[in-house]
Amino acid sequence: MKAGKSIDIAAPVEKVWPYMVDPEKILQWCITYKKFEYTSEQRGGVGTSVYLEEEGGGQLMKIHFEATEWRENETLAWNMVSGTGVKSYRQFISLEPTSSGCRFTFDEVVELPGGIFGKLIGLIAQQMSKATIDKMLLKLKAL
Repeated sequence: MKAGKSIDIAAPVEKVWPYMVDPEKILQWCITYKKFEYTSEQRGGVGTSVYLEEEGGGQLMKIHFEATEWRENETLAWNMVSGTGVKSYRQFISLEPTSSGCRFTFDEVVELPGGIFGKLIGLIAQQMSKATIDKMLLKLKAL
């Protein structure tokens, strides 16, 4: 299942970036996240690890991610290393300067367990995920 969206924000990338990496700020706009915390001393760069609890599809997923890309004020990619509720999970966030601020892009790729049955459920979940991403990005823009 893939879902994603871009939104233009009237703020420079330097003002938006903290909403990608500061746990308190992330929880302000990621409406499905119930917890987000770093799990090591490292707080930036490739290899940074985090733990999050995310409500999706009526269940609480507990996921450990590791940053596979981290370019300050540009891109951030998280890859699931372990967790519950999904088989694999990858998030990609990018910030691109525009004449009026920046363009924020959020993409996720999720593989559900259950083989062909999981793929069918994924088609339904994809529409719900897109709607949730829309809400999250509008909330981020308002912040």
